[in-house]
Amino acid sequence: MRRFLPDTFTILLVCTVILASLFPASGTFADYFGIATDLAIAALFFLHGARLSRDVVIAGMLHWRLHLVILLTTFGIFPLLGLALGFIPDTILPQPLYLGILFLCVLPSTVQSSIAFTSMAGGNVPAAICSASASNIFGMFLTPLLVGLLFSVGGHGGFSLDALQQILLQLLAPFIVGQILQPWIGDWIRARKRILMPVDRGSILMVVYLAFSTAVVEGLWHTFSIADIAVVIVADTVLLGIVLVLTMFGSRWLGFGKADEITITFCGSKKSLASGVPMANVIFAGQSIGAIVLPLMLFHQIQLMVCAVIAQKYAAAAARRATEQQIKDAASPA
Repeated sequence: MRRFLPDTFTILLVCTVILASLFPASGTFADYFGIATDLAIAALFFLHGARLSRDVVIAGMLHWRLHLVILLTTFGIFPLLGLALGFIPDTILPQPLYLGILFLCVLPSTVQSSIAFTSMAGGNVPAAICSASASNIFGMFLTPLLVGLLFSVGGHGGFSLDALQQILLQLLAPFIVGQILQPWIGDWIRARKRILMPVDRGSILMVVYLAFSTAVVEGLWHTFSIADIAVVIVADTVLLGIVLVLTMFGSRWLGFGKADEITITFCGSKKSLASGVPMANVIFAGQSIGAIVLPLMLFHQIQLMVCAVIAQKYAAAAARRATEQQIKDAASPA
């Protein structure tokens, strides 16, 4: 039963949205809070770069077929499914919320949860580390480019080179600095994960608070009904279900082993809240992004609950196979 309950971070996200709804940031305070948020995001991506071991990257790159399948799923199949959801009438799925779903479809995969679920299920953990990390690195370029392409094709406005420049300056530059310093500070940072976790989660909560403050001031909760939110939840669930089926059975069809199938399933089906919220803050700078990040926040919790169940089923199946093999070995003549 516990696996269906929200994790601590999700509860904090909900509390942040409630806080922004009751006490939205505005005026001078919002301006200074925005500067602090930008600095926190830069620190977040600096830590991402400093944590990522180059040995892991080099070792993982050798399994290029697996990484190619995951990247094509993340930045190919997901966006196509997002475009398909555009055929839902605005009367059912309001356009601002649809744009949020389309945005989550072009985001990179998660890092921490993809690796955690892969490990829990008995998958190829080194490949998961490399693939999830590569997804986030490529995402700094591909996500803003795909936003420009898909949003302009749908007639929802495009994406400027200024936004790409901001992505490179605010997200990629700190990441590169972290990678440069990684040989000297990487072990120290990885050993202090619990101490530095507030920087990771705190920066995301800051962006969410600022985003929803702006949206609330502009009348977010007067624009969308509970029925609208329910439609987004259904759309997110269907989207995740389709990708899970495609990655799970597609990897088998392509001839991957069980460990690689698990890695493809979990790394290919995830979308990163940690990268998505800061990217939305940069790409849609000057706009209200509350409706943009809301589908992503809902998708985050759905993917955690669903993938926790799948990971446990994979682990149980592996345990059964191990037991059956032990019985066969014991029954066979010496």
